[in-house]
Amino acid sequence: MLSKKQAKWFFMGGTAVTFLIFIGLTVFSLSKAQDQSHSDQLSASAIRGKYIWEKNNCMGCHTIMGEGAYYAPELTNVVERRDDAFIKAVLMSTTPWQPRHRKMVAYGMSEQDANDVLAFFKWISNINLNGFEKVDNTVSPLAKDKMSKN
Repeated sequence: MLSKKQAKWFFMGGTAVTFLIFIGLTVFSLSKAQDQSHSDQLSASAIRGKYIWEKNNCMGCHTIMGEGAYYAPELTNVVERRDDAFIKAVLMSTTPWQPRHRKMVAYGMSEQDANDVLAFFKWISNINLNGFEKVDNTVSPLAKDKMSKN
């Protein structure tokens, strides 16, 4: 059994070691060597595309890199699934449409805005996702638990 003094030092030592490990892992995670975002390849067009993405609240329906809603398709690697002309046509459409019975808003973007969003999608698709590139968007993540039990 530890005395009060020993318990106090045991607690303080354990806390200090845990804190140092946390700080070390934080510094390691934020180091330039661990950066997989390719921020050096970020163009002004891609930055404008990100602004347009946020301004139109696209994450209210879509998902990028696991963040956002699950109503509409995941768009992290959309440039690998669809060609540039298709993506631009969707963004520039002036009439709403309903792929898979899910209504897509008609943004009616200008060609420049559509090109900027496309540049953002291309930049996103080059980020190393550490093996999480393949997203199964046929089933909502919320429903996967129920499906595996059947």
